[in-house]
Amino acid sequence: MRKSPLSTLIAAGVAAAAVTASTQAFAYGAGDFFTRIGVAKVDPTSDNGSLDAVAIDAYGLETDVGDDSAFAFTLGYRFTDKLGVELLAAEPFDHDFTLGGGAASGSTDHLPPTLTLQYYPLGGTDAYVQPYVGVGVNYTRFSDEKATVAGVGDVDVEFDDSWGAVGQLGVDLLIDEHWALNGAAWYMDIDSDAKIAGIDAGKVEIDPVVVMGGISYRF
Repeated sequence: MRKSPLSTLIAAGVAAAAVTASTQAFAYGAGDFFTRIGVAKVDPTSDNGSLDAVAIDAYGLETDVGDDSAFAFTLGYRFTDKLGVELLAAEPFDHDFTLGGGAASGSTDHLPPTLTLQYYPLGGTDAYVQPYVGVGVNYTRFSDEKATVAGVGDVDVEFDDSWGAVGQLGVDLLIDEHWALNGAAWYMDIDSDAKIAGIDAGKVEIDPVVVMGGISYRF
């Protein structure tokens, strides 16, 4: 049976609407809530400054802070097609550190909640690759500091909490209307004033690059 021009037009319209609905389902847009879950690695800069352990007459001890990986996740919201906000959280990262090439060693835990304002250049489109950039602020809380000095034994060490600026790059690779693969990196300005045996010892410059890989879910 030959289709009438009207039925052909209706069928074409239905197909076009289905394609439009499908592409709109993938499009990032205003009002989207999302979460990203994965593993993050905190890699401090190679130059972490130096400390003075006045209590044991040791000065200019070069500081070296090791890296660590832990489970991390984010929560976010898009105000417009192209602008959003995201909060990064994680379980504590445990960093080993050495002073003076091994004259002293220790460890500390830190939590780095980070808030960024993000820009999505392809937001509002049906692109399957959705890159983004962000700027924001980081708060780092240190805890469980421990240190041992060669020939002396355990000493008290304390790192002050830190506030600093953050830059971010990331990308979502869309799988369907809810799920995506995600990769992201942050540069964080983390500088902490340190005390050894209760005496000011100087500043530790951690300034890490944080790299995270995982999955994203859009509500």
